[in-house]
Amino acid sequence: MQNATNQPTGGAGIFFDGQTSARQTVTVGLGASGLSIAGPDGAVLAAWPYDDIEELAWPGHVLRLGRRGPGLERLEISDPALAAAIDVHAHHVDRTGTVQRRQRQSVIGWSVAATLALVVGGYYGVPALAEKAAPLVPAGLERRMGDAVDMQVRSSLDTRNLGEGFECGAADGEKPGRAALEKMVGRLASAGPPTPLRVTVVRRDEPNAIALPGGQIYVFHGLIAKADNADEIAGVIAHEIGHIAHRDGTKAVLQAGGLSFLFGMLLGDFVGGGAVVFTARKVLQSSYTREAETAADAYAAMLMNRAQGDVRALGTLLARIGGAHEPGIRILLDHPETRARVAALNRMPLAQTPVPFLNPGEFAALKRICAGR
Repeated sequence: MQNATNQPTGGAGIFFDGQTSARQTVTVGLGASGLSIAGPDGAVLAAWPYDDIEELAWPGHVLRLGRRGPGLERLEISDPALAAAIDVHAHHVDRTGTVQRRQRQSVIGWSVAATLALVVGGYYGVPALAEKAAPLVPAGLERRMGDAVDMQVRSSLDTRNLGEGFECGAADGEKPGRAALEKMVGRLASAGPPTPLRVTVVRRDEPNAIALPGGQIYVFHGLIAKADNADEIAGVIAHEIGHIAHRDGTKAVLQAGGLSFLFGMLLGDFVGGGAVVFTARKVLQSSYTREAETAADAYAAMLMNRAQGDVRALGTLLARIGGAHEPGIRILLDHPETRARVAALNRMPLAQTPVPFLNPGEFAALKRICAGR
């Protein structure tokens, strides 16, 4: 049977009713909404809507069909023209491979779009997302993030593989210096909002200091060697506390680690993959923005005033180490330039006459904190 478009409207088939193994020769009719399956006497044995029909695997050129669902009915079509007509009407039958080709093209298209979205989102969206997300990170989660980055940071800093000996203050001859450091940090901590701090002096010769998420601050021994008094060291630590209070380290970690670290934060997995290694390297190599540095300077001045320290001591140390343009410690690497920052710090008002953070004996002990036994 053919219609005006030369497409068959029916033909012969073999039907299995799913209740017995008997083969029944049937006439298959193509209606507007489905197939009709009639026996030799013309009685309708089954009516299958096109949306319920699915193709079953079968060798050769026979089209074997079934009903979607638990039923066991089967229909076999050997006539190629009838099989092609059913293919046109039934969505889940794909004899020509057209649907599969469209699906593959769709998958490829969506994959390309998703990749572009990730690239664009990573370049433009992650920094903005990190800026918004950092203040929302719970303190406990931030400490875990900092601990994960800290492992990689310590590994990068401890180039001589000193292990526990990388930290100063543990040997008998260094303990008075450690006590002096704790006195200084305790005075700063009591003057500001409650912030968990872990300040550690490490055996590095550069005049440097860095802060990690969660309250870890590393002060390099080279910085202490350059200081003329305890208030200069306290000013640097106060500056790093400012970065911690403003969560600048957390923002930097989220930006550097990108989507991998954001997903790790959501999943609670900070130690898997290469995101932590990459992030730790970026923390060590990069510096903060002009706005972040200016805000940390202002925070340091506020904290030093509250602690009755010398607000201008930080500027004095910056000028000595960095000069007008020469980069020195990490907090010198970004704009504003050293001269402008020193000028801004010198304009900070003194709340009262400064009281030295340490007496001469304590400062001398702090200078020997990495001297060993």
